[in-house]
Amino acid sequence: VKPDPDVNVVAAGVEAYESCNADLLVALGGGSVIDTAKAILYFVWERHKARGEKLEKPCFVAIPSTSGTGSEVTNFSVISAKGAKNVLIDEFIAPDVALLDSTCIRNVPKAVIADTGMDVLVHALEAYVSKDATDFTDALAEKTAELIFAHLKKLYDDPANDNARDRVQNASCIAGVAFTNANLGITHSMAHALGGQFHVPHGLANAVLLPYAIRFNSFDAGVRYRELARIVGLPHSNVEEGTSALIGAV
Repeated sequence: VKPDPDVNVVAAGVEAYESCNADLLVALGGGSVIDTAKAILYFVWERHKARGEKLEKPCFVAIPSTSGTGSEVTNFSVISAKGAKNVLIDEFIAPDVALLDSTCIRNVPKAVIADTGMDVLVHALEAYVSKDATDFTDALAEKTAELIFAHLKKLYDDPANDNARDRVQNASCIAGVAFTNANLGITHSMAHALGGQFHVPHGLANAVLLPYAIRFNSFDAGVRYRELARIVGLPHSNVEEGTSALIGAV
């Protein structure tokens, strides 16, 4: 599976799946790999429904090898077609089992650590200011932000840091639970458009856009950004200071 997986690899996967009617589906890799497995499962299901057949869902196991998308615990899949990214959302495609083993991300390049780690932060911040946020998703988003601000730079500076690697991987999964329940926002909308057209790494596109999205959202969500600034230990004497401090930290 290549980055920004497209419908062709999904179609090939559907044919491979139907040739054996597997009762176990394992996705080992980054968000693109897990999203591809989800899309394969989704279109196999749609095929069976179109034929009037019942599909017994296979046990779906997701093992992430990057710390970014949180795809191992979400019901989202992003697939490219004709230069555009399309989002599938369905409870049927959520993995049944997620295995977090940070040895799987031990040899990830530093650029990928940065890009995927910032994707985690975007998931947390967008879930936190979402109109669908709840006390439960807030708690997850706040913890994610704390972990990323405390450990992402440590992991980037020293990829052999086992503790930092564990904590960033945990943050990725926690953020996945937050945004799959609270949804995302304009940062991701624009990042998907950029990625589909220019093949910019998803996390990098998110990271570049996030400061501008925070400023744009601050007219409605400034109080929330100030609270998050307080939680992660940034200056926050008023809404403007908290928002600006958070943008600066990003």
